[in-house]
Parts: sequence; structure tokens; C-alpha cells
Amino acid sequence: MILMQNVNKKFEKDPILNNVSLNVNKGSIYGLLGSNGAGKTTLLKTMAGIIKQKSGTVEIEQKPVFENYSIKERLIFIPDVLFFFSQYTTRQMANFYKNMYPNWNNDRFTQMQLLLDLDPDKKIHRFSKGMQRQVAFWLALCAMPDYLILDEPFDGLDPVIRKKIKSWVIQDVADREMTVVVSSHNLSEVEDICDAVGIIHRGELLLEKELDDLKSDIHKVQLAFKQEVSEDIYQGLDVLHKEKRGSVHVCIIRDDYYEIEKQMEPYDPVVFDILPLTLEEIFIYEMEGAGYAIENILL
Repeated sequence: MILMQNVNKKFEKDPILNNVSLNVNKGSIYGLLGSNGAGKTTLLKTMAGIIKQKSGTVEIEQKPVFENYSIKERLIFIPDVLFFFSQYTTRQMANFYKNMYPNWNNDRFTQMQLLLDLDPDKKIHRFSKGMQRQVAFWLALCAMPDYLILDEPFDGLDPVIRKKIKSWVIQDVADREMTVVVSSHNLSEVEDICDAVGIIHRGELLLEKELDDLKSDIHKVQLAFKQEVSEDIYQGLDVLHKEKRGSVHVCIIRDDYYEIEKQMEPYDPVVFDILPLTLEEIFIYEMEGAGYAIENILL
């Protein structure tokens, strides 16, 4: 389990993380979402023990992560901007990983070579951006980590390779209870694989929920009435966004499905639809509620 409590981080005088607390369960895939500059990369690097928080605690299995070799040899961080040793081939990098990670699986390395169809003796810097990303996953998954932290991990991968790598990650979660934290701007991909999500904005965690619970608690509601109605129809409901288009009211409500239905029933609407939202739509409206500048986006 990964636990961060009241974590603060500054670079010089600029606050990056402000009292962030989150919890990632063992054997789960946790999606970290946020606006540009929200502090996602700093949070991931702090979680991985690459940088140290100014205050607060960052623990894995109830042990501090920073400078903890016993944790680091079971954890891999794949950054947005990849780094490999200059002039190294994939095989040479694999030998380095083999010395660093005690659970290195050489049979898996050979098997994945065939599936990815990459030359392990070619210098990595000569590969394309997408192929270098494949090499990063190839090495990481062969190290058999218990914790895998990913920053924009699928950037540059073609759809076939992306699907293949996601299936390998999910398989390791299922088979070995590997714990994964992934930050991505591609919210449809996050929605496909994550069990829980956290949304960070301006260094603060806005919310943290199981994905199923999050999607069941927020709805798009479309309403139309025979006559004009007052704003009282929304009284007692947590309305994130509302607007009127002609005779149709469209609103985003964070509340129980049956509570919304009960609230609207006395007004006898001629149109009453409660629709599920995608993770991308939920993210947009949560960010709007936090004051993020968003134009009229209801469709």
C-alpha cells in the first residue's frame, strides 16, 4: 500500500504540493488526474522517492520511501521524458537492470523481445520515440516490480502496442498484485484500466474515490417542463453546472440517482433523462467547480 499524508513540497519559494494526502491500495491501478502544472509529476516523483517532500510522510508498506533501498529495488518509475545511458543497447540496459533489481526475469525479457519485435542489440537512442517507450516498458516489466509508477506512459505508442502493453500491466496486477499509479491526460485510457482516481489542482487533492463510486455519484440531467419553473427545483441538490437551452434544462448534479428523481417528480417534467458521465466529463466539471477556466462545454 502507498500512503501519502499531509505532503508539502516547494521548489525555491514556489509551492508545488499543498497538504496532499492519498491512499493507493495494494494490487490496484490508481489514476492521477489534473490540469497542466497541477503538480502531478512532482507528486509521482515524491511517491517514487526520487525527490523528498518538505514535510509530511510518504510511505510504502508503512516504510518511508526516500533513500529506502529495500523499497526502491521493488519499485520502478517510468517518467514522461525517458532516460537511458548514452550509447547503450537494450541488452546492455537489461544487464544494468538485472544488477539493480533482484527479481529480474530473463525468460520474460526473451519472450517480450519476440512480441515487441525490437532488436535488443540496437542502440536505444537510434529507436523512434514510440520504440523507446516500448523499451522502457520492456525493461520495467521484466524487473517484476511490486510498484509501477507511470507518468504519461502511453505517449507515442501506436494503438496495437498500447493495447498490448496495457494488457501486460493488467495481467501483472491480476497475477502478482502489482500496484500501479498512472498519470495521463488521455482520460479514456485511465477510465479503461483504473480502479480509483484522484484529481489534483494547483497542488491540492480535490477528490479521491473508487472509479465506480465516482461515476455513480455524478450525473448529467436533462429536463423540460410544460411551464416555467423556478430555481427551487434544484434546492438541496449539489449542482456543479447548469444552463438552459431553449426549453431544455441541462445540468450536472453530484447526488444519488434516486434523490434526483424524487426531487424532480413533483414538477412533472415532460423530458427527464439522467445520463451517466464519462471520466473525462467528470474531470471537466470537477475542475470547473474548482475555478478552472472552462468555456461552455455541455454537449
